[in-house]
Amino acid sequence: MSLLRALQQAGVLRTLDDALANTLCRLDPSTPDDVLAAAALASLAVAHGHAGFDPASPALLVDAEIAWPQADAWLQQLAASRFVATPASPVEEADAAPLALENGLLYLRRYREYERRLALQLQRIAAHPMQGDIAAIAPLFAALFPEARDGDHQARAAALSLRRALLLVTGGPGTGKTTTIARLLVLRIAQALQAGNVPLRIALAAPTGRAADRMAESLRRATAQMAAQGIDPQLLAALPAQASTLHRLLGTVPDTPRFRHHADNPLPFDVVVVDEASMVDLPLMCKLSEAVADGAQLVLLGDPDQLPSVEAGDVLAAILAAAGAGDALSADDADALHPLLGSMPFESRPVDADADGLRGHRVHLQRGWRQDEALQLAPLAEAVRNGDAREALALLRSGRLANVHFHEHADDPLQARPDLLGHFRTLASHADPADALRQANRLRLLTALREGAQGARGLNARIEAALSGRRIGSPPAWFPGRLLLVTENSYRHGLFNGDVGICLADEAGTPLAWFPGEGGVRAFHPAALPAHESAFAMTVHKAQGSEFDEVWLQLPRVDSRVLSRELVYTGMTRARSALHVAGSAEVIAAALGRHAGRVSGLGWRLGIKPQGL
Repeated sequence: MSLLRALQQAGVLRTLDDALANTLCRLDPSTPDDVLAAAALASLAVAHGHAGFDPASPALLVDAEIAWPQADAWLQQLAASRFVATPASPVEEADAAPLALENGLLYLRRYREYERRLALQLQRIAAHPMQGDIAAIAPLFAALFPEARDGDHQARAAALSLRRALLLVTGGPGTGKTTTIARLLVLRIAQALQAGNVPLRIALAAPTGRAADRMAESLRRATAQMAAQGIDPQLLAALPAQASTLHRLLGTVPDTPRFRHHADNPLPFDVVVVDEASMVDLPLMCKLSEAVADGAQLVLLGDPDQLPSVEAGDVLAAILAAAGAGDALSADDADALHPLLGSMPFESRPVDADADGLRGHRVHLQRGWRQDEALQLAPLAEAVRNGDAREALALLRSGRLANVHFHEHADDPLQARPDLLGHFRTLASHADPADALRQANRLRLLTALREGAQGARGLNARIEAALSGRRIGSPPAWFPGRLLLVTENSYRHGLFNGDVGICLADEAGTPLAWFPGEGGVRAFHPAALPAHESAFAMTVHKAQGSEFDEVWLQLPRVDSRVLSRELVYTGMTRARSALHVAGSAEVIAAALGRHAGRVSGLGWRLGIKPQGL
């Protein structure tokens, strides 16, 4: 049996993947079957979040009993195909072809180009030297970071921002990433003013509207704290008050995937700060980096232990792999930053040495947790992050962690937690849509899977039926209090995948769907919305970038390859005040033993230093 036929019979391929293979076969009927199958798998790989397909490890993509070709022979067939470009250099554009083969990976050509362009742009940004008198702002630095000389990683990140045009600030929930950014920006503003330059133009952005709102809220709190410390009001007044989505920052062009800002029309900002960078997919990060102007600074914030983006690529992980652990400064940096940090550990080699990638551009924050004091999540999150199933289960079963509850073997949250429906019913009683959306964020049901009895789709159908009075399986209908989740980007509406809204009537009784917007809420007729579904239950992937006071994390009855320690960690850390984990010990142990890895060549590309940089 041919490989393509075996994949079809196994039900692995999507219609789109089949269509690509069939198109190539029509264009050249002599194309070997293994090449056609590889093309279909390269297409499938993108749908599964990979940048490309690895013929040497097909089981990473396909969980089925398939007789795979020998890897070397398969790669030789692909390299010989007219449909596969084989670039001569990692920095050169691939020849026009549907596919590209490079460093052992088979790409849809477009995704190889996204990787290549992104690597070049990040290296361009990182290579720009930062100017400014560091010693002149030492008194302000000491006021902002009184523990700077005691190994404070927040202070190290802020100091490094004076040396690095590309800065990576990573850490778990509540380690102070946004607080660090607020103080970092004050330092940059002060440095610019002392040099007599015009005020810095600063942009704050995040992948989703909710993440952008959270970022702005955190920055406002940090600004208030600095004001209480007596920091110069003129400096604080120069901080941005709002954050936007990346799509709004780049400027969507209606009905196209293009943006107004790009390499030929760069963003009009001196500093661009992006929160929740783990959620940014490969195409979007590529377009963002190309839009960063020459000489501008790009700061990426993220949690390296969270799930990667829903779409293709694990961009943050690849960038961090190239940047290294980030625990020590280079000798040059340690010398330049001595007026701020004193004596600090440093590496013996300069960070701009060949093949050093982005070393010296990362600081990892290590203290604190976002959740309020009533929620003792840190020990559990640490065990999950480390894949320690025995410790995680012991903590869950112990009952020692305040406001962490384990519902072992519970597989129906609507029965185990009857007040869930009561919470959702109250949403319809709010006259103000903004109040209703705030109330909705008090409690959310998160799932690991989309399908199945414990999946978001099945649970939403049951909740819809209970709230609307319609039978399960009836087409979704508008009813007051229905939570909506947008599932595709609509540049025309300014709504994007992951945005959450609510159905409520306006003062005239007109049924409308309300979504958060800059400065308030925006109303849309439900029939005019882009693709959407109910959001009473959400997958963990869709909940990234959001926080809820209370989270019920429902795991499936049986193991699935979708489960991973990153998924469990991300779901748990969406909770601010209370966490409920429902599932069996066997499923939790299987999940913590699995990494949410992605196939990508970006880390390899970032380790190659192009000539001229």
